[in-house]
Parts: sequence; structure tokens; C-alpha cells
Amino acid sequence: MNYCADPFSYHRRVSREVRVGNVGVGGDNPIRVQSMITCDTMDTEASIAQTIELAEVGCEIVRITAPTVKDAANLQHIVRGLHERRCDVPIVADIHFKPEAAMEAAKWVDKVRINPGNYADSKKFKIIEYSDEQYAAELTRIRQRFAPLVELCKGRGIAMRIGTNHGSLSDRIMNRYGDTPLGMVESALEFARIARDLDYHAFIFSMKSSNPKVMIAAYRLLVARLSEEGADWNYPIHLGVTEAGEGEDARIKSAIGIGSLLADGIGDTIRVSLTEDSIHEIPVAKALVDSVAAGVSPATSQRSEVSDQRSEISFDPFSYQRRTTKKLEREGVQVGGDELVRVVIRKEQHEKIAHKLDKMGDYKPEIVFENADVKELDPRDDEAIARVNDSAKTELVTVMDGVDLPMIAGFRLLAAKLQSRHPILLKDVLRHPERSEAKSRDPADDTLRPSRRAPSTSLGMTDFLHTLLIASTNIGSLLCDGIGDAILVQGEEAPGQSLRLSYNILQAAGARIFKTDYVACPSCGRTLFNLQTTTARIKAATVHLKGVKIAIMGCIVNGPGEMADADFGYVGGAPGKVNLYVGKQAVKFNIPEAEAVDRLKDLIREHGKWAEPVAQPALAEANA
Repeated sequence: MNYCADPFSYHRRVSREVRVGNVGVGGDNPIRVQSMITCDTMDTEASIAQTIELAEVGCEIVRITAPTVKDAANLQHIVRGLHERRCDVPIVADIHFKPEAAMEAAKWVDKVRINPGNYADSKKFKIIEYSDEQYAAELTRIRQRFAPLVELCKGRGIAMRIGTNHGSLSDRIMNRYGDTPLGMVESALEFARIARDLDYHAFIFSMKSSNPKVMIAAYRLLVARLSEEGADWNYPIHLGVTEAGEGEDARIKSAIGIGSLLADGIGDTIRVSLTEDSIHEIPVAKALVDSVAAGVSPATSQRSEVSDQRSEISFDPFSYQRRTTKKLEREGVQVGGDELVRVVIRKEQHEKIAHKLDKMGDYKPEIVFENADVKELDPRDDEAIARVNDSAKTELVTVMDGVDLPMIAGFRLLAAKLQSRHPILLKDVLRHPERSEAKSRDPADDTLRPSRRAPSTSLGMTDFLHTLLIASTNIGSLLCDGIGDAILVQGEEAPGQSLRLSYNILQAAGARIFKTDYVACPSCGRTLFNLQTTTARIKAATVHLKGVKIAIMGCIVNGPGEMADADFGYVGGAPGKVNLYVGKQAVKFNIPEAEAVDRLKDLIREHGKWAEPVAQPALAEANA
């Protein structure tokens, strides 16, 4: 199965256009940016105000939750109020669990988002062996519940998103396919087939997960399956990493998941989900689209030079497996094999921080590039690669600086041609910072960026955040392909920030866990507590618990499922009440919110994963 036209050369996936109000998605349209308001849907004025605020900062499609029929009915007043204020941004109703709410919402909005895992289906974590006849009977039941919505959307000429979430697959899907990308894809295709049987085609797919590896694999598998189904299955794709969290970690995780797929030409609309005010999502999403476009679309001649190599990729795009290499030692550190992915720094950067390494906590450099005997190759140079492959010596290899290749394609080509025994050092950009300090960033070249540390007004964000998105997309994508045994972030001149970014990319890609890991959903009208303040309180109490994964969920919609690989969960159960989970099992119920963080700490103690915090050196100076 092919998930993209060419993994070594950028080609945007061809999709049909679906109209969402006055906005075209897919086809020849640009990649659209969307978001979601966070207030109570019954608060009409607040909903109107937040929607207008999002539209003013460039949000092209706005989603509003409709958890009940009452909420769905109020969408009429929100939409009317927006039109009275001359705001024509398309409105999408977000539906979970209640087909009746979807039927009401579809009367008023431009698009309805349904989740196959909980629309006319259930998730109670029951183990049931379905016979083929029982499974078919379940599909018949779902068709009866889903068909009226399809007919209503078709009659009104509005769109639909069939949005699968890794965290809310139904028991029926889980029992047949498991908690897998395949299960996510099959869940969506079941609903798509019903829509197509009714001659309805104005729908868009999504495959969201809080785990970038799962998300990437699911989208690739979906696109491959759609291609196999036939040319008329060319429906647009919406991208998003759900429950990404907040701050740098959330931006890194989003760039890894969304950026890697955009770089392969997959995606017609995106949302960056942050546990922050929604307006902060828009400049990040816009910059991510711009950054990926710059990184994968250099001159046509460069694209052909990579594409003409015609190599087979070295990885399975649908199932993660780290590239198998032999171990070697550099400066007393083991690299390759089953060792941790190592963090490398340039010599001149290392000299700037050598006097304060003891203050850098978990962000210390492990290898100095100039001392590591790294073989730098142009992956198009078959003779040079043959010399390395023919040698009995195992080498640490990277793509040389200065070659005119798109980053991801260049390293994929290197991995395809290089014998797998040789470990690979990944870079974020193909240039040495000292050699390009005076250059400005050409929008058609991801190897350059502004040398000044001033805000980039065209991107609406700081220069460092642009660097973060480029590094996360390039390195994170390759790590999720299973490529990479060490990484070097050289696009950031400040050594402390470069090292912090390196480690945070490894954490977000699941390649190296060195600190507490948080899964936190963005706020919406379903949320039963203030996610931003609650997340801050939980982090303050648990940030020292290295390797512990904690999920913070505002409601039950994706809670247990997205917490499947979390150690502990903090989930809104009712207004002012919290349920605590171990894995996906609820163990404490209806805890008053004021007590819930302390009870979470007690739960972590009960399971032997608590440690008292130890005073750490101040990192502000070390990370300068």
C-alpha cells in the first residue's frame, strides 16, 4: 500500500473539494486552519464573541461543542448573532454520543463532526467476541441511527467530518481490531460506506491521537486504504494531535504529528489543539503550514534529484519499528542499537556552557559533534555511501551541511541506501550556524532562518518558535519513521535552548522519556473544570516524577481511551467533581475538585511511583 505519491519528493495528495459554508476544503484550496471555542455553548454572547475573536486572528473554520439537544438548538442563536455582526466564518457542531443533538445541530450549522466511536456506538471496555452475524447486525443498527443525519446533511447541502479518535474507539471495534491504527481506520470507513450508499460525499476524515506515532500511522493507513478503494474515495483530510497539552511541549508534539504528514502531502485542514486560549492556536497552525511548505518545496530541480534516486524506503510507514543498527562508542557514550537516542552539540556551543554543565539538570549535552568522527555524506553520492558500506567499520553517519535537499527526504534517502548497521545522526537544518549567521531565511529553503532573535511578524510568532516547529517537524518525523540514533539541533544558536529543544523533541516523539509526560485536552464547552489552572496545579505537584505519564481530561468524551497508555488520569466527572484513573480504569469517583490534586498524589504513592521533589539548580541561566 502507498500512503503518498513519493516519500522522497513532495506532492500534495489530490482530494476532492468539500464546501464548509463559504470555505472550500481540499481540491486546489490552501490548507485551512481551524479551532474551537471554549465557553459554554448556552452562553450565546460569549460564543459569538469567541468565534469573532478567532475569525479576526485568521481562523477559517470554528467548531462549537453540542453535547445536548439544548446546546445544539442554541447554535441557531449563535449563528444568527454572527450573521448580524457580519461574521460569516463557517460553524461546525461537535457531536459526541447523542444522535439527537446531531440532528438538531445540522439544522443550523455548516458542518457536523461526528465520532464513529461514540455516535450510536458504545465504549464500556467490555470484552465481547462478535460473530460475523452479530457484527453485521451491529452495523445495521448503526446505519439506522446514522442514516437520518446523512440524509439531513445531504438535503441541506452541508458537510460532515467523520472524526475517529484513538481514545474513543467503540467496544465493537476494539474487540475486532484492537486499540490500533487499523481499528481507527475501519471505524471511520464503516460510517463512510453508509454515507456513500446514500450518495452523500461532502465529508472529511480525521484520525486523531495524543500519541504522534499512532496518529501518523493511522493517517497513512487511512490514505492508503482510500487509494485502494478507488479514485472517487479522494475525500479531504483534517489533521490534528489531540490532547497535545500546553506550552513548548504541545507545540513540539503538534509539529511532529501534523508537520510530518503535511511534509508527505497529506492534509487539507488542520487544528493545533492547545490547553490554552484558542486564539493562541492560530498563529502556530499558520506558521506550521508555512514552515512545512518552505521545507518540502524547494526548487523543482532539487525535488527531482531526490526523486530520481528511486530507492525503497527503509521503514514500515504503518507500524513503528526503530531502524536496527550496531552500537558504537563516542566520548564514552554508547550510540545505536537499543541505546537511548543521544543528544549532540557543536563544539563552539559546548564551550559556551562548559562552565555551567552542573546547573543544566536533565538538559546536558552527551556528545560533541567535532569529537564524534561523524561521516557527513550527500545521500545522492552513491560512491561515498558504497565506501562506508564496504568498510568493516561501523560509522556514525549524517547528511552533510549545505546540500540542497529537503530535510526529511534527504535523511530518508540516506537511511534507504546506508547499511542498517550504521547509526544515523539527525539534524534539524542542513547548515552550520556560524557559516550562515548573516543570511536571511529564503521562504523556499528550510536550511536558513533569520539570525536575529527578533519576533517574526510575518509568522506572528518568535524566531525561536519558528525554529522549534522546523526542528520538531524534521527530527520528530524521522524519529517516528524509526530513523535516528542521535540528534543535533543546530538551527538554534543559544546552546541551552538548543539542548532543551533536543530533549523535548525526543520526549514528544516517544523516543526518550526523561521527565513527567502530560496528556491534556484543549478546553471546550464540555469541560467540567478550568483546564489551564488545573493543569498548572497538577504540573506544580508532579513535574519532578520522571517517566510518569499523567492525563488531564476535562470530560469523559476521550478520557479513558486517550489515557490508555497513561499511568494516571484526572478526569472531570461532574461539575466540581473529579474521577481519578489508573490506566483506563476509574478507581476514585466524585472527588471534590479542591481535594483532587492531593488525592492524585496519594494515588501515585499507592502505586509506588511517587518520589519527593528534590531541589534542582536554577535552569534559567543554564538554558540561556
